[in-house]
Amino acid sequence: MSNKLLVIAGPCVVESKELLQETASKLKAICEKLNCVFIFKSSYKKANRTSNDSFTGIGDELALQYLKEIKNEYNVKVLTDIHSVEEAVKAAEYVDVLQIPAFLCRQTELLQAAARTGKTINIKKGQFMAPGDMKKAIDKVISTGNNNVMVTERGSSFGYHDLVVDFRSLVIMKKFGYPVIFDATHSVQQPSLGKESGGRPEFIPALARAAVAVGIDGIFFETHPQPEKASSDSASQLPLDKAESFLSDVCKFHECYKNSILI
Repeated sequence: MSNKLLVIAGPCVVESKELLQETASKLKAICEKLNCVFIFKSSYKKANRTSNDSFTGIGDELALQYLKEIKNEYNVKVLTDIHSVEEAVKAAEYVDVLQIPAFLCRQTELLQAAARTGKTINIKKGQFMAPGDMKKAIDKVISTGNNNVMVTERGSSFGYHDLVVDFRSLVIMKKFGYPVIFDATHSVQQPSLGKESGGRPEFIPALARAAVAVGIDGIFFETHPQPEKASSDSASQLPLDKAESFLSDVCKFHECYKNSILI
């Protein structure tokens, strides 16, 4: 893994080509300025929504094609979620990184199917999972011969409608020898508040700084030009116009960590 901070960022879900272009161009420029490695993220569809009438996507083929266009137009790697064996095969034709959602991180067939595509696999740690158990998920991926795997912390269930981050999990998962990512926006979610999930985005910067100070490899966050109008996770996405100051702050902490381990 590079000593550069890995940044995985983008809007929660593909809403339009224009949204992807606006966020990708802005984020790429910021990451180049800050000397970070950038992976663009957006879900081509949302399979796990709070309500039956929640937005799930603009159509699989169209959304995947838009992601491929972002990959080619901006020369960046692209990540998207998958939810089934069939989706793993299909999405792999368009993107570079397949993400296993937190609620599916124990699904053996899904993990192995994703791994067999040869793509990098990012496994979100389930809100119900002990960090030590994520080694079993990693083992399912590498059993196929694919060692390109990352694990992402996104908070643990704290009662019924809240999440809490146990920073010990980052230390535990680092011992597995694979890149550890911290999801700064899903960690501030308040799941299933009424018809949709809520969030406390004011805590995003503090949690991100703390995670980087622990010694993670990358930061994950969802961002939108107008979060309040986003079709998914409107309460927890970072406003796009705050992305540069947010990442600049995080990078300073990352530099401090790198310097401290060299002393």
